[in-house]
Amino acid sequence: MNLIFAQDKTTINASTSEISDNLDLKAVASIFGDSKNLEDFERRLNDPKLKISNLDLNNDNQVDYLRVIESVQGRTHLIIIQAILEKDIFQDVATIEVEKDANNRMQVQVVGDVFMYGNNYIYEPIYVRTPIIFSYLWVSNYRPYYSSWNWRFYPSYYYYWQPFPIYKYRRNVHSCINYNHRYNYVNVRRSSVAINLHRNLRANSYEVRNPERSFERRNSSIKNRYELERIRTNSSRTRTNNNAVSPRENNRTEVVTPRNNRTQSVTPRENRSRTETPRGNSRTNVAPRSESRRETKEPK
Repeated sequence: MNLIFAQDKTTINASTSEISDNLDLKAVASIFGDSKNLEDFERRLNDPKLKISNLDLNNDNQVDYLRVIESVQGRTHLIIIQAILEKDIFQDVATIEVEKDANNRMQVQVVGDVFMYGNNYIYEPIYVRTPIIFSYLWVSNYRPYYSSWNWRFYPSYYYYWQPFPIYKYRRNVHSCINYNHRYNYVNVRRSSVAINLHRNLRANSYEVRNPERSFERRNSSIKNRYELERIRTNSSRTRTNNNAVSPRENNRTEVVTPRNNRTQSVTPRENRSRTETPRGNSRTNVAPRSESRRETKEPK
């Protein structure tokens, strides 16, 4: 476990203060199922053309390189994704836990790091075809994968890019997800072996430097990112419903009739200016026509 203290850096140079907005775990699950091995998976994670990640944890205005390391015990593979922050300083972002049961069926869980995504934010991908990577993980004399890349020492295909605004990142990463697969949300980690392996390998340098940036503190009384997404969706629907106005009601205007000076609602067809005729004007009290004539006297 990395417990390295350094100068505090509390600002994230993405367009949101919510860290978990910057790496979509369904996209991670998708490219894992399409990869031929873990080296290919790491390449897809960091491909500047795909831009799967938008994380900038070290606040240098460049998306962090994500390295992949692995630990294996029996029928369980623990694959850890770590952001490289400085030389030999890393932060876990997510794990992929692959386990083969007694019937040789594969179980895969993509688990968001608790600091980044909250407790038990987990997706179980259901792939339409058996991924090639499964065969790779169980070859004879298998050697666990351990990325050789480190701070400012990256593969030739890689180059830096600046973080997107979040709305643009979401649009981009959506196009990278293979929706022929299914991504089921669950809230229980199924592999006790993977949990035990992870205890000894988890890197948390960013967490140690910035304890106030944990998911729990960023989002009080919200368990994890899944609950946050549901709250956001419900809030968006509420705003939409509140702003919606019936066209029929929106076309009604208020006019005053001369006769009784009462306010009435009328439709556009009735909403015409009315010309008041003399007959329609309010009458004033006048003397009868006979009384209004001046009496004349005849000469005597």
